[in-house]
Amino acid sequence: MAIKLLIADDDAIVREGFKMILGMDDNFEILYCAENGDVAAKYCRENEVDVALLDVRMPVKNGVEATKEICSNTSTKVLILTTFDDDEYINDAIKNGAKGYLLKSNPPDKIKDAIRMLYGGNTVIQDIVFDKIKVGLTSSKNKSIDKSLFSKREFEIIESISRGLSNREISKELYISEGTVANYITSILNKTGLDHRTQIAIYYLNGGTV
Repeated sequence: MAIKLLIADDDAIVREGFKMILGMDDNFEILYCAENGDVAAKYCRENEVDVALLDVRMPVKNGVEATKEICSNTSTKVLILTTFDDDEYINDAIKNGAKGYLLKSNPPDKIKDAIRMLYGGNTVIQDIVFDKIKVGLTSSKNKSIDKSLFSKREFEIIESISRGLSNREISKELYISEGTVANYITSILNKTGLDHRTQIAIYYLNGGTV
């Protein structure tokens, strides 16, 4: 079954470029192309969209605002695709529920892989973007997490996630199975009320807030 996509970008050339590249792959079905975030959010509310690819800077409603509306009202997963790696956009998009953040300069295959990963329930944050999150939050951190909320193992995993380690890397470092790591992450998400692992990193680096 093809992954149903929406593409939103105020640049018609970019929209059509993504439509052509992704539309040539039988794994994807392009449902709609929107010229701004307002149109994108409305379409997602009224149709079953698997993954929405959103630009950040768009008229009427930008990608960050559209992300909040889409994630609050639909099951659509949002992948931010942008030429801007500004910290403000990164943090706000993730806080609003975006499950992926990639720069448009990535090759088509990497963008396709990211779409598949989001569709499968994973989070995809490009390394350069994640590094900016860590630098920005660490430099402004002014308080500490309440460790009493977590077990010792849970806190070790929180710290590992904040260093950008994958579940496989965490399992090797802590000598536990990947399944056990996943179970601990689920417990951490439940305790914090967060939605995904990138928010766990922000939570840790920002001293207990997202």
